[in-house]
Amino acid sequence: MQWSAVIINFNAGAHLAACVASLEADTSAGVPEIVVVDNGSTDDSLASIAATSAHIVMSPGNIGYARAANLGIAAARSPGPVAVLNPDIVVASGTASAMLRVLDDEPRVGVVAPRMTDASGADYPSAREIPGPFTSLAHIVLGPFWRTNPWSRRYRQEHLDPNLARDADWLSGAALWLRRSALDEVGGWDERYFMFLEDVDLCVRLRAAGWRARYEPGGSVVHAEGVSRRSRPYASIVDHHRGAFRYASAHWRGIRRLGLPVLAAVLSVRAAVLCGVAVLASRRTRALTVR
Repeated sequence: MQWSAVIINFNAGAHLAACVASLEADTSAGVPEIVVVDNGSTDDSLASIAATSAHIVMSPGNIGYARAANLGIAAARSPGPVAVLNPDIVVASGTASAMLRVLDDEPRVGVVAPRMTDASGADYPSAREIPGPFTSLAHIVLGPFWRTNPWSRRYRQEHLDPNLARDADWLSGAALWLRRSALDEVGGWDERYFMFLEDVDLCVRLRAAGWRARYEPGGSVVHAEGVSRRSRPYASIVDHHRGAFRYASAHWRGIRRLGLPVLAAVLSVRAAVLCGVAVLASRRTRALTVR
């Protein structure tokens, strides 16, 4: 199957070159068409891939992840599956073959994601469930300060064996292999999301249309995580919480919609607290540097 890879870049530095190099090196499913959509980077990341096979698409500015993904997918010429990747992803050899094999063997799988680890080798839970109201509230309130709380662990499915393939409610948008026909059926990524929760929304819409979301540990990637957010840390916190409210507004039905004002208040307080924590941490780091 011919396939494409779309990388969304924003000030990723040397990580972008490493991502492109890993895609070029993994020829297990043939040589992919690589499209890099740049969201107005001001660093030298684009210069680092000038000699590669990647085709660069310049967006009008920092237009967000979902809109950039649609822009890159539209620019890709291959009719086959398309991977959408963060720029801080390094793809292990054989991953492309494992992902495309799932799409080839399982005709109702619309999206598949590989196993994801950080640089230390620790698993990042890339396949998760859609939590109920109580689990959502517990994760929102406790997650930032008590990461191992049982509700967050269940939401992230950390109690499941990462070596076992399975269907999931949603998959991390940091590395997704998508079936073109499935993506076209649901109208692509929802561009109303700037950053965060657009992957949850996409998987939920695919599943509502009868497609499956599949986690396949036969492929793997290393995710540095948060590289593009470093240049706008406070805005990213706000983006995350706006995305969460947009998702709830779009998908909550019936009596659950009565909880939207409460959710808005909780998310606003949470965003303010996390911004405050980030400011204090930044000041502490600067003080230690001066010393």
